Amino acid sequence: MMTPRQSQASYQILKTLMEHIDAIARKKQRDVLFLSFPQAERCDDPLLYEEVQTRCEIIEWLEANHVQWTECAAFADETAMYAYAGQIYLDIPFDGNDPVYQRVQAFLEYPDGSMRLENVMFWVVPLGRAMENRHHDEPGFWDRWADGFLGEPG
Repeated sequence: MMTPRQSQASYQILKTLMEHIDAIARKKQRDVLFLSFPQAERCDDPLLYEEVQTRCEIIEWLEANHVQWTECAAFADETAMYAYAGQIYLDIPFDGNDPVYQRVQAFLEYPDGSMRLENVMFWVVPLGRAMENRHHDEPGFWDRWADGFLGEPG
């Protein structure tokens, strides 16, 4: 078990390495797309995200098709800390006229919107929803949050 100070250090490392999907939307000032993998998010016996075959296949396809992507954290939640479960931000606009979006959508979804692949969810985070967390962008917000979450005086 980690001490509060160790937890805070781990939190500091994570926050510098990975952004929440809603923070990415605010930075880009647009709706953003991401993928999640339910097998890695399960509370009961989750699969390590690196072992989710669908995720591996998608990354291979994204790389082969020169689609920009990066790992991201899920939508920020002030009530809990979640382990990274393999979520992927797709750095393409949510625009049905964009040829890269069209290719990605055709790879992931059937024309009726159902998923072609198992164990993946294709999400859009509207900028308006992401803006509900804009207070997270205030300097020092997450440091103060971590102090409170870990029971340290703020």
